[in-house]
Amino acid sequence: MEIGGYNKEPDWIKLGPSMLIATCLIVAIRTAKWAAVVHPTASERELETEIDYAVHVANRVLGKLVGRKAHLFPSKDVPWYIADDQDEPK
Repeated sequence: MEIGGYNKEPDWIKLGPSMLIATCLIVAIRTAKWAAVVHPTASERELETEIDYAVHVANRVLGKLVGRKAHLFPSKDVPWYIADDQDEPK
């Protein structure tokens, strides 16, 4: 197979830190006014719920941004191939 060209696609590996930072910011903002809790198990369950929600929100926002404004994010060249005619008898 020959390389026919390259497509620019988002580099998802490099977007990992962006996802982590976005999630942490959402959790920090949503939990900033929480009072100190005496029972850590109740607090841990609430925090787990907040983290899950923050991951969900950050994933949706990042997905929309990459879909609409992919040029804002790191990208890489992904080759596309041309099939050889090796199956045809010569």
